[in-house]
Amino acid sequence: MEITVYSKPMCVQCDATKRAFTKAGVAFNVVDLTEDADALATVKALGYQQAPVVMTSTDHWAGFRPDKIKATAAQMADTAAHARAV
Repeated sequence: MEITVYSKPMCVQCDATKRAFTKAGVAFNVVDLTEDADALATVKALGYQQAPVVMTSTDHWAGFRPDKIKATAAQMADTAAHARAV
């Protein structure tokens, strides 16, 4: 599963989100919304007005959401365990 964190500089919730994913051992890509107009347009088209916006292959949300981060980390761990078992 690919995870993208759409972030902006000096954003406390963005930093907390990235720290939480890192602590959970989850790899993610970061896109700076102040430097990527297309990414900003995508985020706005989804109706989001705050950063960070997190997109996975199955979900997306805005703001620092420890519950969603934990669920995503668990889903990735389950997927990895299944892949090892096969």
